[in-house]
Amino acid sequence: MGLRFDQLSRESRVEISRSALIHNLRTIRAIVGEKVDISAVVKACAYGHGYGQVVEILKPEGIRFFGVHSIDEAAALVQGDSSLPILILGYVPFEHLEYAVERDWRLTVFNMETVGKLAEITRRLNRNAYVHLKLETGTNRQGIRQSDLQGFISVLEKSRNVIIEGVSMHFANIEDTTDHSFAKMQLDCFANMLNIFENAGITIPIRHTASSAASLLFKSTHFDMIRFGISLYGLWPSKETYLSYLLSNPDNSLLRPVLSWKSIVSQIKDVPAGEYIGYGCTYRTTTDSRIAVIPVGYFDGYDRKLSNLAHVLIRGKRAPVRGRVCMDIFMVDVTHIPDAILEDEVVMIGEQGHEKISADQLADWVGTINYEIVSRINPLLPRVIVE
Repeated sequence: MGLRFDQLSRESRVEISRSALIHNLRTIRAIVGEKVDISAVVKACAYGHGYGQVVEILKPEGIRFFGVHSIDEAAALVQGDSSLPILILGYVPFEHLEYAVERDWRLTVFNMETVGKLAEITRRLNRNAYVHLKLETGTNRQGIRQSDLQGFISVLEKSRNVIIEGVSMHFANIEDTTDHSFAKMQLDCFANMLNIFENAGITIPIRHTASSAASLLFKSTHFDMIRFGISLYGLWPSKETYLSYLLSNPDNSLLRPVLSWKSIVSQIKDVPAGEYIGYGCTYRTTTDSRIAVIPVGYFDGYDRKLSNLAHVLIRGKRAPVRGRVCMDIFMVDVTHIPDAILEDEVVMIGEQGHEKISADQLADWVGTINYEIVSRINPLLPRVIVE
């Protein structure tokens, strides 16, 4: 009898905690209240956590939409379940609009040309397309400027089958600061643009502005729906968001990290003092050392900048990275862990014994943000749901 692929996943795997994910969702639901819908943002392979695994856990939880960036992500997400409610947050090329309309996927729209193409498609198919207009309030990414909004409304009023289901905006500076004056300005701009719809006699069923940071910090941003992304996975959007929350809320255990990233020891070797480890001869042993080889590298998302800097956990102890991280492997020093053996569990992100290495710690070492650490874990690595 042949082995299933998931039986071969111990070499390197990502573990997804069902209980932590549900806890985070229900925590934010308690904060925003039952009248506010939740769009679970699952773009970028569910921030590295796995499309299928996250959807499997969240489907019974009453999610209004699963938010993805592209039509390719939408197609990947609905494999096996075409009934999933999808909101595409990014641009959909003209050639794929009909495919999306046929599947009743919600489209974020910010180009007049897209409105015209949708009007043509819906007339031909004799069915509706439901759109969420992205309003530009100060981020200057994708969005409709206030000066152009009346033109959009005029065209949409003539496009009988293109239905405005929602309007949204994106905060530019709500995570990286404790001064939220720019976010307040953006909210005021959003309110002004909502007035344009109201004056035109258009009712908007779903108004949504709130990212994870806004959802956690400001009730005024919740409107009809929130888009809960990074904090759904138990990670704070930034240290500033965490501090802002703690200033008015004493609970510092609000969120539970969902992801652990693990591998095994694939070799242990004795290396005499004075020898080099890895490419470029960047590390030289100063004493006789035991070096463990880990079958993970920068192709898997373990950043090369972690070379000679990071630690992993083996047998509940920290083992420092020695030499450069390679494409598929890296090395750590286990001299101080004499009982380490071949195929011992290695934790890159997560807990082992009394020790813990977080995505935030890796982000600090690399000089980036926790979003990038988790979302860059290779999608080919198995994602395993743990209870």
